[in-house]
Amino acid sequence: MIPKDHVFTLGIEEEFAIVDPHTRELVSHIQEILEDDGKMTLKEQIKPEMHQSVVESGTEICQSIVDARAGVIALRTQLGQLAARGGMKVASAGTHPFSHWGDQLITEGERYKEIVKDLQQVARANLIFGLHVHVGIPDREMAIHVMNQARYFLPHIYAMSTNSPFWVGRNTGFKGYRLKVFERFPRTGIPDAFEGLSEYEDYLKLLVRTRCVDNAKKIWWDIRLHPFFDTLEVRVCDAQSRVDDTMAMAAVIQAVIVRLHKLQRQNLSFRIYRRRLIDENRWRASRYGLDGTLIDFGREAEVETRRLIHELLEFIASEIDELGIQREIEHVERILREGTGSDRQLEAWARTRDMREVVDGIVRETYEGLEIAAPEPAPLP
Repeated sequence: MIPKDHVFTLGIEEEFAIVDPHTRELVSHIQEILEDDGKMTLKEQIKPEMHQSVVESGTEICQSIVDARAGVIALRTQLGQLAARGGMKVASAGTHPFSHWGDQLITEGERYKEIVKDLQQVARANLIFGLHVHVGIPDREMAIHVMNQARYFLPHIYAMSTNSPFWVGRNTGFKGYRLKVFERFPRTGIPDAFEGLSEYEDYLKLLVRTRCVDNAKKIWWDIRLHPFFDTLEVRVCDAQSRVDDTMAMAAVIQAVIVRLHKLQRQNLSFRIYRRRLIDENRWRASRYGLDGTLIDFGREAEVETRRLIHELLEFIASEIDELGIQREIEHVERILREGTGSDRQLEAWARTRDMREVVDGIVRETYEGLEIAAPEPAPLP
């Protein structure tokens, strides 16, 4: 059973593209969304990102998946309304299919100025969109051990979330190209395992002391112990087009962390694998999504990705009931049958050979299930 002394709270952050409804291109319009009405309506729940064509939303701390779903729907609805006031739309996918990063303006602000000064073109070209899921764990020592074990499941989760097959107008051949773009940043990818909280904190202190970073938020791993909140933050997923996809990823992440937490309390830790092994699966997930194979390290054999994800669902079976996430796991099964956002983007491209049609599909799915109607696409010339 889930321990009664702790609620595994959820927080969900989504990054959206701001899109011109006529050209379907990205537009640098974050300031229009963040005008007084936007600030008053959403307060700290809506924030700029480094590029002015990106907007981030973040739910409040949610006690359950039901609360989190309501928060995600409300934020998407309000963002859609704010974008519409300026004649814009929002779209949710890991990359924009054809807009070029060089055409986008950088957001004003000291933080972004410092990142660009430090990382130069790597920062300017980082025009990607992610889904970040926070799960509350007040005991940070425990959280480090759970993080060590959860790393193994990140490629499985990423394979389900792939939603970025295109980059600056080209079919990359990857189901998840967003991670390949982000890998150019330092301190990304799968973290090493840490013996405990003290080793992790010593590592952070060393980075600050040697001026690699000025604070721990500049560590952008696929999973991290958040430097300011008592949460484990899973950052591996592409931004999801449909609300149901977002909630499915959040539910699996929450259940995995709860399961590993329970095992840790029982001194039955899941095996900790080396980063170099997990990286092999991360590559496969990025390249092939659900259609490839991952390595089952216990069997020392390749196994179909869908089969391993079914085994993952069996691993968290008791948590599915305890957390009340049956609806979300049913949607995972739908993803396994029908494919990911990348598969739908690729199908639209194969059918139309028009990247603008691909964007229309992303926009349509982004507004699916919201409290506002999906905006009709402008006629294509």
